[in-house]
Amino acid sequence: MRRSTTRPTWWPIALLSMAAFCVAATMRVADPMIPRVALEFGTTAGEAGVIVTTFTIAYGLCQLIYGPLGDRYGKFRLITLAMTVSGLIVGAGALAGSMGTLAWLRLGAGAITAAVIPLAMAHVGDLVPYDRRQAVLAHFLSGQILGVVFGQAAGGALIEATDWRTVFVVLGCAYGLVALLLWYELLSGRPQPPADRRKGGIARAMRQYTGMLAAPRPRVVLAAVFVEGFLFFGALAYVGAFVHDRFELDFATIGLLLGCFGIGGLCYTFSVRPIVRTLGESGMVTAGGVVLAASFAALAWMPVWPGVAVVMAGVGFGFYMLHNTLQTNATQMAPEARGAGVSLFALVFFLGQGAGVQVYGMVVDSLGFAPVFLTVGPGLLILGIVFGRSRRRS
Repeated sequence: MRRSTTRPTWWPIALLSMAAFCVAATMRVADPMIPRVALEFGTTAGEAGVIVTTFTIAYGLCQLIYGPLGDRYGKFRLITLAMTVSGLIVGAGALAGSMGTLAWLRLGAGAITAAVIPLAMAHVGDLVPYDRRQAVLAHFLSGQILGVVFGQAAGGALIEATDWRTVFVVLGCAYGLVALLLWYELLSGRPQPPADRRKGGIARAMRQYTGMLAAPRPRVVLAAVFVEGFLFFGALAYVGAFVHDRFELDFATIGLLLGCFGIGGLCYTFSVRPIVRTLGESGMVTAGGVVLAASFAALAWMPVWPGVAVVMAGVGFGFYMLHNTLQTNATQMAPEARGAGVSLFALVFFLGQGAGVQVYGMVVDSLGFAPVFLTVGPGLLILGIVFGRSRRRS
């Protein structure tokens, strides 16, 4: 008896959300791992930070490669292959015998996992009409948000209870399980969005990227996400240090407070449909800017540490109101080359983050934390207002 070739739309998106969980957890789990790794390999925390930087650099730079490949050979197919190889590389981290070996494995993990989340978003764009896409992307993002929470909170608890190598074993098994489900879906015979089989290689990819940079709408989206990454993550990187400096809390408590960012993000994903219906795209980015400005201002003047939990939940809610709208627009920058468009969006977002962390690091060293939070909030509000107006005009 032949198996049915129909499937509910939510099932492949649920699989992609699971894949996003694995990637986000892999990205963030190194944060609580650094002290243990430094102790085992007899080095400093600063030198052990290479396990974060190697992953991030490889992840960002490889975005430009996977977009055109996904458009040409099939996004779901490339995601499935990447998850399979990633499981082996991430799991192999448990066997690392030196800091250098672990750094190279993290570099490889960043390079391969870079294919997953941007191509998954592009695949959602292929499957879901634009008027429903923002809500669906928000539900897809719930896996990524949970991955961030797991990497920072549960990952830290697992390291504390067992060993840092156990984390890589657990993540490797998670990749393997999700890869099996993806392979089953891919080989089931159910229809996938058609891949673009036209040839052209590097030259064609460059034409796609330069074409997007030359077009007005993609330029607006890319400029907005660069500013967002610069402002938001430039400030977010120093929230933990600010809480430790002001309230003298232990790092376990600080980790729990920062994890409330994920709770705010999840609250957004659960309420996204009525928010989209009520506010629309332009209203959402403006409202997100308002929430972020209020949250960062409250953080700068926070008198008691429990209030940080509430503020971080607000930061998470406001950020995903703004960022999810930008992501939805990114899936429509180049419908004929959606993988390339979303990958370019992700690269610009990472470039903004890196620049923001460096610039605001100098501000923190010279002026302290409060000026950072008090300038970032209004900056994000202005970004929301300006981008909202551009969407109304278009």
